[in-house]
Amino acid sequence: MAHFKVEGSFYARRDYWQPFTKVHDAESAELAREWALSEIGGCHHVKRSQIRIASVAEVPSA
Repeated sequence: MAHFKVEGSFYARRDYWQPFTKVHDAESAELAREWALSEIGGCHHVKRSQIRIASVAEVPSA
């Protein structure tokens, strides 16, 4: 299974976007993107419309 790094930001407070980077094992980039949306939304109680995904890239496994 491949490792994917998802980078972006989410709306944390008024006029403040908190950057984040998540690394996850997934079968595809789309599944990694969905996982990051779910993780950020669940932990920080923000809607998907308040999460911006900047990039999803496969990371070489060591």
